[in-house]
Amino acid sequence: MNRRRFLQTTAASALGFPAILRSASPNSMLQVASIGVARMGGRTLQSVATHEKVKIVGLCDVDAAHLAQAVKLFPNASQHKDWREMLANLGDKFDAVTVGTPDHSHAGPCVTALRAKKHVYLQKPMAPTLHECRVITEEAKKAGVVTQLGNQGRSSIEARMTVQIIQSGAIGKVKEVIMWENKPLSWWPKNTELRPQADALPEGLDWDLWCGVRNPVPYLKDTYHPQNWRAWFDFGCGEMGDMGCHHFDTTFDALKLTTPTRARLTHGGSQGALWGEKRIVELDFPGSEYTAENTLRVTWYDGGMDPDMTKVKMPKVLTKFPQSGTFWVGTEGSIFKPYGQRPFVLPEENFPAEKYPKGLKGQDHYHDWVDAILAGKKSCADFSHGGPLTESVLVGTITDRFPGQWLEFDRETCQISNHEAANKLVKRAYREGWQVPGLG
Repeated sequence: MNRRRFLQTTAASALGFPAILRSASPNSMLQVASIGVARMGGRTLQSVATHEKVKIVGLCDVDAAHLAQAVKLFPNASQHKDWREMLANLGDKFDAVTVGTPDHSHAGPCVTALRAKKHVYLQKPMAPTLHECRVITEEAKKAGVVTQLGNQGRSSIEARMTVQIIQSGAIGKVKEVIMWENKPLSWWPKNTELRPQADALPEGLDWDLWCGVRNPVPYLKDTYHPQNWRAWFDFGCGEMGDMGCHHFDTTFDALKLTTPTRARLTHGGSQGALWGEKRIVELDFPGSEYTAENTLRVTWYDGGMDPDMTKVKMPKVLTKFPQSGTFWVGTEGSIFKPYGQRPFVLPEENFPAEKYPKGLKGQDHYHDWVDAILAGKKSCADFSHGGPLTESVLVGTITDRFPGQWLEFDRETCQISNHEAANKLVKRAYREGWQVPGLG
């Protein structure tokens, strides 16, 4: 089947639902193909591959150097540089796919794979636009396959412990949530001057394929590839888009949130080709059984913007304020949680060590996806959860272009209902030759 025919077939959802594996035998291996095999894509590939029931059958990357490194680990897998060609050529020879490309290249391969009834592991954020996220979520539901968003912190003991504590009522009903992410921007470009004259391409890099759905730009050294694309409006989602799905997840889960009704940027902002380097964003969510009011205010800080320390209280055992974390303000107490570490219930004297949840076992986020496929059940970060989660973060990122203005989000229509210019960012066109029906 050629690429054009494959895309037409999957767009029409004409392929039948597959067995959980290609063979009904209990000894069958899950045949996995991977798109984007370096850095987080490579970590995903290698982590999934450690499962005893996984066989890597396809590798795809636009950078020959990255592909060569993956081939050393999986020499029997087929090699490709265009995901469209790989999906078409592998056809029914694979069951599942991991997608670990730059953000702008998430939606195309993900939706195409879902329409072919393939199980999908997708790195966060799900996509850089609200429209793409909504389409991915809807296609996953129709496909009936097993999906997993790459917000692996969700599987940690400390994150699951925090959810239990909040839902137990240990701090009463939650009144407010404050999040901060002030780690250095290791991915900020060394070069931010968009010169019209391109630099020489690194050997083996297919720059046109890297640009993908976006209009091509000149290749510039130390600017976009291999890891600086997050800073650029056309290719990434900035710092909030990078880390938001990690930080929001515990709150989203514990408080059973939907998407925000509105958001605004109070500090920061951007206009040109780059995202802003710092921001404070306020988001209002509909309340739930776990919140004190009918609405919940979540405030996000990044880029060196410290949270309001008149509201945030540190546990006594910590001597240094962490670069990243979340603070939940409850009616009967609060929780301070450094990112990636255990939660601290405050006041500490009211919640001694013996009150913390016990017996939580470690969970491998990557193996959870594979195990869910083998068992025919949902994974822990299924797209029905990851879609609204990512949409919530993206509503916040859009405010970067409209400082000080409340943007109202209509969840049902997936539109910014009160701001025409902001609403134009909900969906972005794909360039000629890269369109996927229903996406761009």
